[in-house]
Amino acid sequence: MTKCTKRFTAVTGILLSLALILQAGMTVTADEIDSLDQLRGGVASVLNPGTSNSVDIVNATAKELNLDLHVEELDEVEESKLVMANVRDALNVRSEADETAEKVGMLYKDCGGTILERKDGWTKLQSGNIIGWASDEYLLFGEEALALANDVGKMVATITTETLRVRTEPNLEAGVHGLLPQGEIMDVLSQDEDGWICVDYEGSDGYVSAEYVMLDFIIDAGETMDEIKARQEAEAAAKKEAMRHKNYGEYTTDADTTLLLAALIQCEAGSESYEGQVAVGAVVMNRVRSSAYPNSIHGVIYASGQFTPAMNGKVNSLYESGRISSSCIQAAQEALSGVSNVGDLTHFRRNNGREGLVIGNHVFY
Repeated sequence: MTKCTKRFTAVTGILLSLALILQAGMTVTADEIDSLDQLRGGVASVLNPGTSNSVDIVNATAKELNLDLHVEELDEVEESKLVMANVRDALNVRSEADETAEKVGMLYKDCGGTILERKDGWTKLQSGNIIGWASDEYLLFGEEALALANDVGKMVATITTETLRVRTEPNLEAGVHGLLPQGEIMDVLSQDEDGWICVDYEGSDGYVSAEYVMLDFIIDAGETMDEIKARQEAEAAAKKEAMRHKNYGEYTTDADTTLLLAALIQCEAGSESYEGQVAVGAVVMNRVRSSAYPNSIHGVIYASGQFTPAMNGKVNSLYESGRISSSCIQAAQEALSGVSNVGDLTHFRRNNGREGLVIGNHVFY
């Protein structure tokens, strides 16, 4: 088996098939759909909203899920419960199906949720902690919603055993990149038919046994008005505190922010060329400048479901250790100065063949 020969092509096999046949709160077993010979033990319901600002589209152990399942294999296709925001910036979610009703939250660009009810050109949905009504004029449904979710979402693997070896090849005799603890989250690149999952290990292809991970396909969720208020208050407090320290001359906000950005760059592109490191920094700054994302570097880096190293604590650990490479610090400084070698692009991932600007092992889009 060559390295990562089965790259996810926008995760079409998973999302388009499973999200089409599964309705919220419903479990489909192999006995119920005879053609799903490779489905074992059932799959959890699609779009099972939790309490965090992300939407779990698929949540199943790797043993239960065949990542190469395609929609043409299904005997019966049912309507998807997935809904996606179709806006440039943000969409109001209201308490009732009326544009004058109280605003209960906001869905941002690329956010998704679960359809609860539809009437008179409005949809009641759940996205993260939001439950409310949004106008159909600004929403995507069916195949359009699935296509967008495929494009902006990502598959991650969470380690379910105490310690797991990440190997250099998909076999037990291969070398070991390193050991990862229970709960560690990794970006998934592909699935091997022999029970191995190809993951992104510090910029290199790594392989873990599918038996010891749980897979989740995640997309962003919106924010309730209370969550928006809390975030804005925290950002204002952070700015005030930063200015106080700057006035005292102990350290400046720029220096502190630079190190945080440099830590993310090292986690995401530490093994890439300097050009690739600047590109990751530029993506963060492009998001800060965009009205579709938080307007602070801290807010962008720690936005739900965006940067895996921020999700699993690696950014914090590296930032606190101070062991950040000089090239990543320089790349952060260059990005902060306004330099961008990716134009106004706001996304990147491991190069899996999708269209975009390729720099090293990443594709920017």
